[in-house]
Amino acid sequence: MLVALVAGCARFPDASDATWRDKPEIGAERAPQPQSPAPSEPQAPSAPGGAPPSGPCVDPDPQVVATCLAPVSAVVTLPGGQAALVAERTTGRILRVAPQTAPQVVATVAVDAAGDGGLTGLVLSPSYDEDQLLYAYATTPSGNAVLRIAPGDTPKPVLAGIPRGASDNRGTVGVEPNGTLLVATGDAGTPDPGPTSLAGKLLRIDPFGRPAPGNPDPASPIVGSGLHSPGDACADPSSNTTWVTDRTGTRDVLLAVRPGAPVGTAAAAAPAWTWPDRPGVAGCAAGGGTLLVGLSDAKGLFVLNPTAEGRFVGAPQTVLQNTYGRISGADLASDGFVWFGTVNKDGGAPGATDDRVVRIKPPSGGGSGPE
Repeated sequence: MLVALVAGCARFPDASDATWRDKPEIGAERAPQPQSPAPSEPQAPSAPGGAPPSGPCVDPDPQVVATCLAPVSAVVTLPGGQAALVAERTTGRILRVAPQTAPQVVATVAVDAAGDGGLTGLVLSPSYDEDQLLYAYATTPSGNAVLRIAPGDTPKPVLAGIPRGASDNRGTVGVEPNGTLLVATGDAGTPDPGPTSLAGKLLRIDPFGRPAPGNPDPASPIVGSGLHSPGDACADPSSNTTWVTDRTGTRDVLLAVRPGAPVGTAAAAAPAWTWPDRPGVAGCAAGGGTLLVGLSDAKGLFVLNPTAEGRFVGAPQTVLQNTYGRISGADLASDGFVWFGTVNKDGGAPGATDDRVVRIKPPSGGGSGPE
């Protein structure tokens, strides 16, 4: 069951009316079958702006766009769909990647990657075509923050004071279909941070970090609570929904956020989808009637088919399972291709070319059966 959450303070409970169904896997004839290099010590990528990479970091899979990166926490495609920006969680680097091109560093954020923090969220400005700005969510030496990044400039915080803890510092930033910045923060290891704390919250802000117009409290960015370790926020303009993934500790959940919709009671704000088996939900990508969720622990992409009315149709699928390893950030490009990154260096078994960025045709529906 899909229930809306928005423009009002709501708590996401641990009870859900959404029905869990077994996840049939896409047949082998539908899934790419790249060769997997034998594990070895990863090599550094080629110098920015140089020729296409060669040597140990060349992946035999033609769908792999970039190789030998630090764990890729977020992926956002650029206009036109031929390139993307990716965030490395542990280094704070933001790189431009494209097929047959060496990764190019466009910015670096000073991060503290302890407690699953670091550079964990990235999104293009709502007016990127005009201002070329980026917004990032990062754990800095002084705490968690939303940063604005201008071309050639030092990243600057627009919303600081988000609590940092020994764990659960992961957070993300997205852009709602109406252009408002939506921020999801981890609870910093505190199950109940309190109603005024910015930890474990859903926030709506303007490009300068101020509370967005229409927030329940005009002086506060907080519009929802109860988050634990959010992975991504991806907008779907066709349904006026922003999907938010979160790992609650007891299960993984998918939240549906619709600006302007009535909130109702806390019990009515149940997740749109739940995973009791906790596959490690991470990045997400939405569009064209398809919602993709990267699974880091289950090592695949989970595919749902939401309708414009907020229901799900058809059977869910897990695709690309065990093909690229632990999948993290994802995005759907304007040309219809799906881009995603891996985090095999974060608790996985990295191969010679990990971590990687991959560009594939979107998974087709209807397939099932074992690999």
